[in-house]
Amino acid sequence: MAETPQIHGTLLARNTALNLIGQVIPLLVGLATIPYVVRGLGTERFGILSLAWLLLGYFSLFDLGLGRATTKFVAECLGRGEMDRLPGVVWTALGFQVLSGVAGGLLVGALTPLLVDRILKIPSSLVGETKTTFFILAASLPFVLASNSLRGVLEAGQRFDMVNFIKVPASISVFLLPAIALPFGLRLPGIVLLLVLARLGSTLAYLLVCFRIFPVLRHSIRFSFQSKILRPLAAYGGWLTVTNVVSPVLVYADRFLIGSLLSVSAIGYYAAPYEAVARLSVLYGSLVTALFPAFSSLRSAGDLDGLEHMYAKSIKFLLLIVGPVMLVLVFFARNLLLLWLGEDFALHSTFVFRLFAVGFFLTSLFVVPFTLLQGLGRADITAKFHVAELFFYVPLVWVLTMHWGLRGAAIAWTCRVIGDGVLLFGAAWRVFSFSPVLLIRKPCSRSILLLTGFGLLLYLVAKLEITIFLKGALTAGLAIAFYGGVWNYVLDPPEKGIIGSLARYLATAPRESN
Repeated sequence: MAETPQIHGTLLARNTALNLIGQVIPLLVGLATIPYVVRGLGTERFGILSLAWLLLGYFSLFDLGLGRATTKFVAECLGRGEMDRLPGVVWTALGFQVLSGVAGGLLVGALTPLLVDRILKIPSSLVGETKTTFFILAASLPFVLASNSLRGVLEAGQRFDMVNFIKVPASISVFLLPAIALPFGLRLPGIVLLLVLARLGSTLAYLLVCFRIFPVLRHSIRFSFQSKILRPLAAYGGWLTVTNVVSPVLVYADRFLIGSLLSVSAIGYYAAPYEAVARLSVLYGSLVTALFPAFSSLRSAGDLDGLEHMYAKSIKFLLLIVGPVMLVLVFFARNLLLLWLGEDFALHSTFVFRLFAVGFFLTSLFVVPFTLLQGLGRADITAKFHVAELFFYVPLVWVLTMHWGLRGAAIAWTCRVIGDGVLLFGAAWRVFSFSPVLLIRKPCSRSILLLTGFGLLLYLVAKLEITIFLKGALTAGLAIAFYGGVWNYVLDPPEKGIIGSLARYLATAPRESN
């Protein structure tokens, strides 16, 4: 049982694939079960259940950045082989997260009467159920936050197989347990109690797996109040908290401004394509989750060549994976909106849909320097960027929406994404000497050329006066040719070996688990 992971391309690819599968499976279960749950609960109770799901997701604001901080500092301990420091880091972070959870739970419980009676428009018949539901959620906060640190320990050890083995059932239970509970006549408090018990079970599972993989945590339970451990955790977590607070404002400020400057219906024309394109985040989010501890571990081990290699290769593979999807969305935006939402949305949302596709593609590339900065301890830089962008972005959205409506809002959003990317690549270059010019010249040049050729051919297909089904067939043929070109002219032998190793792992993993 290796306690210090060896970071290499095959491991990163395997972890990325596991993370992607771990995100897709719960999504499919949710799509299948939500209609049944809506019919069984009714729209009002389902709305309250949705708020419960939202609260479970956003309880991370009480995390104070300690979950991600745990991943970073544990990865550094493993990278340097300092197993003696591991218990102090893990148990200190875990202890503070539990204390933060207790304080947050008391705050949520105290605010529940105000929230239910004054702010939310809850029907009088459901007020009692809603309050009990929120009180149960408040009581769950300590161990919900504790699971963040425990999962972070496993991620730092590159054990994404065990992370997803626990996380996938836990995520599925969020959708499946309400569907199972309905035939037994459980009301909202009972359903939410089941969800909380499932989260408690996953927390205990994380703890037991941490004990098995890192026995030193079981044999040495100690909390350290030394400044050399506590101060870096608190400082790093504090900057992450700034990012966690500001990011939702950057994401949702445009919708509030559209609602106030244009109309509520305009929000729908704007939000629907955004939410559709935002699903692309599973393509790069799976990689980023695996990259973060890898960057921290490589830096602490002093492997700067490996760090730069992984940085460049990550951008190369994101170009090849997300780039073709973006081009399809851009050139077939109107056709896709017609099929999905109808003529009205195709008329109002095609332009913003295209901008969102380009923006999320760029975001997929920009998250690599973002993750590099945070993984190497410079969360202060990313937090300062987000705060600065807030003061620039909100006035820009206001002005452009006033003049150009939804198009102006989408242009403002895209400008913020591009500005964020320029800052992040610039910071990676200035702080760590990772030049973006070097990336274009060496590992990504052929990828960019091939992607450009694919885009030109796709543009010609989009302009043909043929049925959408024939266009789809031609697009599929171009995609096959594109990835054939990638295999023959872009991937080097080690990268082909990584893909082959990943394919063999995914093919044998189900049998091995049995």
